[in-house]
Amino acid sequence: MRHRKWLAAMALVGAVALIGAACSKKTPGTSTGTDACSKDQFGCVTIRPGNPIHFGAIQTISASTAFLGTDEVHGINLAMDYLDGTFDGKNGQLLGHPVSLTPQDETDPTSGQCGKAGGQTAATKLAADSSVVAVIGTSCSSAALGVADTILGNKGVLLVSASATSAKLTNSQFRNPFFFRTAQNDAIQAKVVADFVFKKLGVKSTATMNDGGPYTSGLTTGFETFYKALGGTITASESFDPTLKDFKPVLTTIGQGHPGVIYAPDFDPPCALIAKQMAQIPTLSGVKYVGSDGCNETNFYNLGKSAATASYVYLSSPKASPGSTSALYTQEQAAYVKQYGKPTASFNANGFDAFNIIAQAIKAVAIKSADGTIKIPRSALRNAMYNIKDYQGLTGTLTCINTGDCQSQAAVNIAVYQGADGPFAPGKSPTTATVFFNETFNLTQALAGSST
Repeated sequence: MRHRKWLAAMALVGAVALIGAACSKKTPGTSTGTDACSKDQFGCVTIRPGNPIHFGAIQTISASTAFLGTDEVHGINLAMDYLDGTFDGKNGQLLGHPVSLTPQDETDPTSGQCGKAGGQTAATKLAADSSVVAVIGTSCSSAALGVADTILGNKGVLLVSASATSAKLTNSQFRNPFFFRTAQNDAIQAKVVADFVFKKLGVKSTATMNDGGPYTSGLTTGFETFYKALGGTITASESFDPTLKDFKPVLTTIGQGHPGVIYAPDFDPPCALIAKQMAQIPTLSGVKYVGSDGCNETNFYNLGKSAATASYVYLSSPKASPGSTSALYTQEQAAYVKQYGKPTASFNANGFDAFNIIAQAIKAVAIKSADGTIKIPRSALRNAMYNIKDYQGLTGTLTCINTGDCQSQAAVNIAVYQGADGPFAPGKSPTTATVFFNETFNLTQALAGSST
């Protein structure tokens, strides 16, 4: 009898142990996922079986700067298309889930250009949607700096820009820790333009113009620093309202200083209007116009007409240096033309790369359950971006450093084109444009003033 009771007791203990073991044996990743999500300051994005991994985009997709943002959205869509290894016009899958994109417009309704007001509205909408894993944007630095980067960063939402190039955005004094970019740092472009004007054109006196925003003022300030270090003279440094249409009064003032070049890196219409109207100022006869990547898009030619292709016009912009992915870059450009027509700006490849490095970071941190649910811890996703090293992108071999700059650590290629030969000039494309001048720098070299 005592023996039977002992056996019964042992059987009960064994049963309890089996039940306990069964209860503790949860679906792989479930317990870890719960812990990771509860420990993450911003929690996790949970994607249920069959639901898409949801991305946002903040781009200027209306009014005068639409050619910039629409081009980037096309690049993002092509990256989603290529998730299955083919450009067939249909999105592939990421971790067994479909992907979706919600673009929001950053265009400022007052100026008709990308700006703070539009960035705030777009970021607020996306930050309110807890299903958004990451956002690709903004098009313009003014829409990001202290605006979209802060609104999204306060919610733990990763923001990766393909074209916001202001040096301030990744300066430790201003950078939001959730901001990254695949666009070049404008310290590089400012250095290349200074070298172009002083060394290639041989011009020793230049006037600058900007609209006061972080992109335009950052480029002119950087240019002035590098140019003066080379021995050049700045004859004027003028600011203007981005809604200005008549630049002749300020151009007349600039003409009194007799510069050899006007460097006005802005957006369109200002770039096109300045290039057009300076030809009407007698004291600016023979003076050359230089703009940068915000100018170098389709609308410059639409608005500038014959002035845009005049011999006195030059435009700088980054030039993709795909290296080992050159065949894929060719395919992406062909797919772009097939699906959307001729590219309208130079940042679609950066948008393609931005989506793909985010996807790589998602793969590194996603917590998978047996039923197909995945959880993505927001802080861990941000931290995974710093582990992006030697990614073979369309724009080059990308590594994300502690500033949030994700670009080639070997060198970034900045090209300068004459207006008629630029990638968005009539009859030209990014693959047929003729480079007039180019230099390659990494960020450290640009700041040190030396080239490769």
